Amino acid sequence: MTVSFVCRTESALPPERLFDLARSVDAHVDSQRGAGERAIAGVMSGLIDEGQEVTWRARHFGVPLTMTSRITALEFPASFTDEQVRGPFKLFRHVHEFQATETGSIMTDRVEFKAPFGILGRLAERLILRGYLQRLIADRGRFLAGLPGDQAPWL
Repeated sequence: MTVSFVCRTESALPPERLFDLARSVDAHVDSQRGAGERAIAGVMSGLIDEGQEVTWRARHFGVPLTMTSRITALEFPASFTDEQVRGPFKLFRHVHEFQATETGSIMTDRVEFKAPFGILGRLAERLILRGYLQRLIADRGRFLAGLPGDQAPWL
């Protein structure tokens, strides 16, 4: 069974700016410093585009993990989708949506995933992974939304 959740982040940034921050490899690395996440193959800095891949290495739950994701859809500045092509999940899909508001924008993250290992994986999904990933995505969204425009040298 697939697990899913939605996170919404309000930002004073215009949707075009938030869109580019969300697909910036450098901004992602900065947002995930706590996990020691870094790009090790594919697009390793700058903006990632449709059809391109990045391989990440990080430590979560004390375990080193490697995951390769590909941008499978991109419609600037409204949305893009990244999906795991190799890694720890049976399925991992993340849709990023951006909508203009009177004061900036709203970024909506729609995540769906499926853990391996049958019934043990389903148990881990509900007891650990869903909450952990939801916090990770929410924290990343707040990090991106709070970046002042002049402090993002990678754009």
